[in-house]
Amino acid sequence: MFQLAVSTQTLAALGLLLNALAWGLSWWPFRELQKFGLHPLWSNTLIYGVAVLAIFAVRPKAWRGMLAVPGLWLLALGSGLTNVGFNWAVTIGDVVRVVLLFYMMPVWSMFLAWFILGERPTRSSIARVAVAVAGVALVLKTPESPWPVPHSLADWLALMGGFCFALNNAMLRHLRETAAEQRTFAMFFGGLLFSFAVGSIGSLHGSIAPPVMLGIWGWALLLGFAFFFLVSNITLQYGAARLKASTTSLIMLTEILFATGSSVLLGAAQLETRIVIGGLLIIAAALWAAWEES
Repeated sequence: MFQLAVSTQTLAALGLLLNALAWGLSWWPFRELQKFGLHPLWSNTLIYGVAVLAIFAVRPKAWRGMLAVPGLWLLALGSGLTNVGFNWAVTIGDVVRVVLLFYMMPVWSMFLAWFILGERPTRSSIARVAVAVAGVALVLKTPESPWPVPHSLADWLALMGGFCFALNNAMLRHLRETAAEQRTFAMFFGGLLFSFAVGSIGSLHGSIAPPVMLGIWGWALLLGFAFFFLVSNITLQYGAARLKASTTSLIMLTEILFATGSSVLLGAAQLETRIVIGGLLIIAAALWAAWEES
């Protein structure tokens, strides 16, 4: 008999790749669920509701951290609004454009690390921000707009989601001494709470369709995606805990490749020269940051 030995480092890297794949392909199930009449905010609410119930089943006392550690609420805010922004944006906008704007994290990370972690900007971090901003300007500048500014709801949601993702990462570092199960619960609870809150407010104002009853195929898609998403987040926790932050950042950049390839193949995005050049600048800024952390 032959035994296949797989190192912990390899498993950790595969776990991060699975998470990047889940996020890179997430636009498709959200768009399919919208075809069933379910707005992405309500899909988010149900998916994270399933995840929270799963955590309760395995770690019934995990919620107590929300009472003991106030910082977990800020983590919940960052995680919740990340999902609201990204998952809504990829449903209504050009997927590649949304993902690139979302990954303007070198800019947000520098400011948040300064205010939350006390890490003053360096010349190198300021230079990275300049590269990332130049890339974003190219992505935002369309022939129809005289200035490189957000001109659609999807643009604003992507930028907001990227900022909140940087906040999420900064808070994870700030709360690194907190139990992993409490941090995980806060992130999933934030996804449930803020998706439900924004969806409810939008429904009351008539800007978001209220939730609908799904048929058997709709429920099958939603539950299947919820399970895949839950597993991928568990593998993220596994991988990020065992690899250097720089390695994690590099592997997570594959989300851009998964999102770009799948959306272009399925006609959900268009690649233009300025978007390719802008995207390369954004990726270069992220790679630069990861290299300096190594």
